[in-house]
Amino acid sequence: MSKYQAYPKYKDSGVEWLKEIPKDWSVVPLKYIAELTPKKSELEESIMSDKCTFLPMEKLKLNSITLDETRTVKDVYDGYTYFRNGDVLIAKVTPCFENKNMAIAADLTNGIGFGSSEIYVLRPNDSINNRFLYYRLQEDNFMAVATGAMTGAGGLKRVPSETVNNFTIAIPTTNEQNQIAAFLDHETAKIDTLIGKQQQLIELLKEKRQAVISHAVTKGLNPDAPMKDSGVEWLGAVPEHWDVIYIKHLSEVKRGASPRPIDDPKYFDENGEYAWTRIADVSKAGMYLTNTTQRLSKLGSSLSVKLEPNELFLSIAGTVGKPCLTISKACIHDGFVYFPSLKINNKFLYYIFEAGQAYLGLGKMGTQLNLNTDTVGGIKIGLPSKQEIEQIIIYIEKQKDEYNTLIKKASDSINLMHERRTALISAAVTGKIDVRNWVAPATSSGTNEAQKEVTA
Repeated sequence: MSKYQAYPKYKDSGVEWLKEIPKDWSVVPLKYIAELTPKKSELEESIMSDKCTFLPMEKLKLNSITLDETRTVKDVYDGYTYFRNGDVLIAKVTPCFENKNMAIAADLTNGIGFGSSEIYVLRPNDSINNRFLYYRLQEDNFMAVATGAMTGAGGLKRVPSETVNNFTIAIPTTNEQNQIAAFLDHETAKIDTLIGKQQQLIELLKEKRQAVISHAVTKGLNPDAPMKDSGVEWLGAVPEHWDVIYIKHLSEVKRGASPRPIDDPKYFDENGEYAWTRIADVSKAGMYLTNTTQRLSKLGSSLSVKLEPNELFLSIAGTVGKPCLTISKACIHDGFVYFPSLKINNKFLYYIFEAGQAYLGLGKMGTQLNLNTDTVGGIKIGLPSKQEIEQIIIYIEKQKDEYNTLIKKASDSINLMHERRTALISAAVTGKIDVRNWVAPATSSGTNEAQKEVTA
């Protein structure tokens, strides 16, 4: 923030989280400058048959709302949150609140929208610019106070309405608010553009990494090797000296098992020998199953399927087709299959599954994978010698490490830019920097210059 000046004079705000504020700014609770959850009763009876925008919770993101659903007002009047163009929308439930899922409503059908009851609506009055308020709600102190006040059991905690209403902020004149909002619109747009470029780079690197893996497990490492038609559509041509074999001829394919009823506490013990593997655990995992949230009791594990460290298994429900390797003792339920007598290095089969091409043609109705022990066992793969398999695995892991290093570098850059974005917003909306004399550049200074500013 060293490139920006501070205000000439400050005063004590009298509020713990505000500390000092610019001398001419006012201190006010949110409830005096914005109406929380406006009443639906202001809507006229005559519009009940009109169309309006409908906003599910998952389509509210930071600075983005996806407006691809319309409903009739009368169909969503009861049970949903009402808003209109210009209102500030903010998620009030975990984890959406912590992700700062908030935006300003705009381009609504007939200017009216309804959405999830887990969304707070703040309607600014004439004393506050809605974009200034939008940025103010992203500031760390508000997020910390609101998160600390959350109530509720389990994973669905909510920010109380009184916490939002009574949260005290400092505001300048509306003209100065407009200036701050314009400054942040410009500066955050530059940062968001750079973040977008890094995200695109990450996706490109992931695609290339996947292509390297797919080519290695289907074509081998020798570009000059004589090839033959495998007779398998997804494989195409394979090295002439490779065998083409069903997975079931490399290992029996078996299904996991679950103790029933699965929610019975007698099947669980936090000190149990075997971890309990859920689809969600595998969905979050990389190559190895490193984290699970539950462990089975001796009784529970006896009714499931026990895997030892370094065993391969595959999801056939939820995130279908996701392979994983254990690093410790774990039990799998019937949403997984495993390979108890695999005759080759299981990493080779893991990479075949990870490449995803082996699943082509196995979809139900052409859209959704329909895997079971028979379909997995019935997949044909190209099989090199054991020595060549080891060489392929070494090559893949070296290439993966190189791509992962590049992906991490891009991810670190994104994190740095997010931190810069948050810090800039916080400094501007709390008066730590003075942007009253800021003027938007007539032309862009270019991505390289913007990158220098963001990472400085």
